[in-house]
Amino acid sequence: MFFSAGALFGRAAAIDLGTVNTVVAIEGRGIVLNEPTAAAVYTEAQRERGIISSGADAERLYGRTPGGVNIIYPMKDGVIADISAVGDMLGDFFIKAFGRRRGAAGARLTICLPLCATELEQRALTDAVKACGAREATIILEPLAAAAGAGMDVFAPVGSMVVDIGGGTTDTAVISYGGIAANDSIKTGGRHIDGAIADYIAAQYGVRIGEKTAEEIKLSLGAALIGGMERRQFKGRSLKTGLPECVALTGGEVSHAIAPTVRKIVDSVRRTLSETPPELAADLIDTGIVLTGGGAKLRGLDKLISHETGLRVSVAEDPMYCVALGALKLGSGEDMDAPRYA
Repeated sequence: MFFSAGALFGRAAAIDLGTVNTVVAIEGRGIVLNEPTAAAVYTEAQRERGIISSGADAERLYGRTPGGVNIIYPMKDGVIADISAVGDMLGDFFIKAFGRRRGAAGARLTICLPLCATELEQRALTDAVKACGAREATIILEPLAAAAGAGMDVFAPVGSMVVDIGGGTTDTAVISYGGIAANDSIKTGGRHIDGAIADYIAAQYGVRIGEKTAEEIKLSLGAALIGGMERRQFKGRSLKTGLPECVALTGGEVSHAIAPTVRKIVDSVRRTLSETPPELAADLIDTGIVLTGGGAKLRGLDKLISHETGLRVSVAEDPMYCVALGALKLGSGEDMDAPRYA
């Protein structure tokens, strides 16, 4: 459906441009787009022709592209790795999200970035969004947006803590009075957990699996605590023969494989707590810790962090959408009782 230009001109919107997924929310409509941060592009000799497709359309081609075409993920660890592809991909996403051929033209956009993003990276993303026609482009740090999207009052004079676990980064922050009092940011997220699973299977069984299979294993067998003995089969390619081969895994094996990566996330939480002012640390006994981002859905992660910190830990409702919804709230003043989904 295409809307009139006047109906959407000047409307506030927010974009969570993640390493794995991109989410767009629009004022009065809530979440309108959630697609893989992927683009199908021509090989280097023809890159000036732009992208072929983006998002889910591009990812469906993964591993099946003809010669001369590659599938790329233009965000790495939460920041831009390929500015040209990001610009073209955003143009496609905004057309889908706004439901009109002019995309984000005239919109007031709030952009989310991880704590580790440099000023240069912030400027690059702002320029890319403005090139898509946005009237305004404002940067907001992901932990603040995630906290607001999880329903936390980020302007309250009390300490609250959020751990936003994305595909490429984990941002941990203690928030009070609308600011960040203590924080830690690491380039570790869900994609690194997938990589740990793939590396384990290659080393232990001599079988190489694809990224999608690694993610499937994480979602079906992965757990932050010691997994069970449930065994499931997955398909890959033998590193020795090059032929297709199946491998049977248990939940316990997967937990063992991802433990060092999960430990990095837990250590980041502990570092943030160690740097938190005493008064705010005392508040956390009552307010606890809230987990957001796609990585928050890893089974048992909340229990592990609670065990390590002695604090109450909960997973936000719809953790994948907290950053975009919170950025929309903070960028537009929209009430959080407004629609969450279009």
